[in-house]
Parts: sequence; structure tokens; C-alpha cells
Amino acid sequence: MKILITGGAGFIGSAVVRQAIRDGHEVVNLDALTYAANLANVKSVSNAPGYAFEQVDIRDRAALHRVFAEHRPDAVMHLAAESHVDRSIDGPGEFIETNINGTYNLLEAARTYWTREGKPEGFRFHHISTDEVFGSLGEDGQFTETTPYDPRSPYSASKAASDHLVRAWHETYGLPVVMTNCSNNYGPFHFPEKLVPVVILKALSGQPIPVYGDGGNIRDWLYVEDHADALLTVLEKGELGRSYNIGGENEARNIDLVRTICAHMDDLHPAGAPHADLITFVTDRPGHDRRYAIDPTRIRNELGWRPSVTVEEGLRRTVEWYLANEDWWRPLLSRDGVGKRLGTG
Repeated sequence: MKILITGGAGFIGSAVVRQAIRDGHEVVNLDALTYAANLANVKSVSNAPGYAFEQVDIRDRAALHRVFAEHRPDAVMHLAAESHVDRSIDGPGEFIETNINGTYNLLEAARTYWTREGKPEGFRFHHISTDEVFGSLGEDGQFTETTPYDPRSPYSASKAASDHLVRAWHETYGLPVVMTNCSNNYGPFHFPEKLVPVVILKALSGQPIPVYGDGGNIRDWLYVEDHADALLTVLEKGELGRSYNIGGENEARNIDLVRTICAHMDDLHPAGAPHADLITFVTDRPGHDRRYAIDPTRIRNELGWRPSVTVEEGLRRTVEWYLANEDWWRPLLSRDGVGKRLGTG
């Protein structure tokens, strides 16, 4: 297929771009190159046959129409989004503009193209979302595809709205869509404002490692390359109009995750050990959801997919990658907001 991938210079999007190229697909990588994007993420495939890059903002409807007309994709994978909860607390407007209005523009551009092409049977619009739209769980239970939406942050509310738009365009206009909601991703090329890279880089520099609240917040951790494989599986095999929850089957408390990373740092970078001595509990962010957990039964039973990387293995790979790729992460530390406490309300 020729796949138009939005947000393909970001963390998850670039993993999808790399995997799609390895699988033999053609890729049109569409990205606005905002603060969290980095073309170095796709350097390994940038000269591959069938790869093209378009610097386009999904808020620009005219540019989207041009891209569809020029490249004529067989499918769309929509990953472009503002995604950092802390930034959404400080500046929700960007999240509304990109995640809601941008998704609307992309849906309309895709619908126009699909209609003009005679509504080809094989066309797919794959919308990638998050488990955060479901809100917060108690000690028991898991999110399923039928869990009621209950977003608690400007970020998750904007993603919930985009999910509803995609469903509406399927039901109203017949646009052939599939949807996925994923758990927390981690791995190589993760922008250094999220928990896992923050812990690694703070430990490496001997700085305090900030842990929100009591560190008891629980997440289901999904290795990004597993996620990319799952997303392409859903694109190719998923039932139209259906959503699939993608989880890593790796629930962990934040504090336990941080301690595991510190243990890997002790082993791989002994200078400064024990790195766990750097852990510092800080004031929690407003509206911090206590627990997320994904029930992956549908994607496992219907599409035969399940994660291949345990959180222990994935974290060690990730630590090794950051230790070996300072030339990638060092320039990013000077980007807007990196290294600062955001989202304090």
C-alpha cells in the first residue's frame, strides 16, 4: 500500500514509518515539524524507495487536499497530535486546534479524495488514539472497547473529541475507518519530556529524578515497536468501523518503573550508582489519573496480535539506546519547555 502517515516525525509515528517501509509499503510522511518532531527519527529510511516527506500542518485544509491529490494514498494512518498532558494543562488551545480541528480537516480531505476516486473498496482511514479517553480506573478492571469515555485532562478531552468525529464520519458519510486506543508507549526516539526518557537522562546527569505524587499511579507500558506492528496489523486486517485496544500487558506503578530504570542504569552506567538515590517526589499534577489498564482480548482474538516485548526487556533496550545515542537527544534538551516543570495548573 501507499500509506499517508500524519505525525510521522514524532515518536510513535516515526516507528510506524520505519516499520511500514521495512514491510514494503510506500509512505508519505506528513508532519508540521512542531517542537516534538524530529526528522532524525526517520533518517534510516529517508532515502528508501517509496518514501516521501511533506511538511504540512493538519490545520491547513488546502495543503491537505493538495497532498491527497498529488500522492493518491491507499490508506491514512492519523497519528499527528499534541500529546503531552502537562502541556495541555498550561496551554489547552493548541490541543483543541490540532487534535480536534486538525482531525476534522483531515477527515474532510480524506472524504473528498475518497469520493473523487470513486470510493475505492480498499481505502482505509486509521485513527490512532489513547486509553486516556476512558478516564481513571480503580484497583480492579480494565478498559475495553466499550468502556464509556470519561476524559479528565484537556489532552484526553481533545483526543476523545477526535475519536467521536472519526466515528461520526464513518456512520454519516460511510468513510471506511478503523480505530485504535493504546496504552503508554516507551522506547527509542522518545522525546525527552515524557517519564521514561526523563528518568534516564536525569540519572545520567546526576540530577534529581522527579516522581509525581506518591508514585503509585499505574500504567500499562507498551514498547513502541510493538505498537507500530499492532497499528499496521489493524490497518491491514481490522474490521471497518471497529475499534481495537492495544496494550502492552505490562502494568506497573510509576515508582516501580522508575526504580527498574535506575537498576538498569546502575548496571549499564555504574557512575553515579545507586541512581535510585536521585528519586525525588514532587507535587502531583492536577487531575492525574490513578490507573490505566488495557484489555487486549479483541485484538488478540480477532487479529492474532499480542505484544512481544516485556517491560523489563523493553526498558533495558531503551536505556541502552539512550546511552548510545547522545547525538540524538542532546540537541533536543534546548527545545521549548524541555527540562522544565509543566502542568502545575
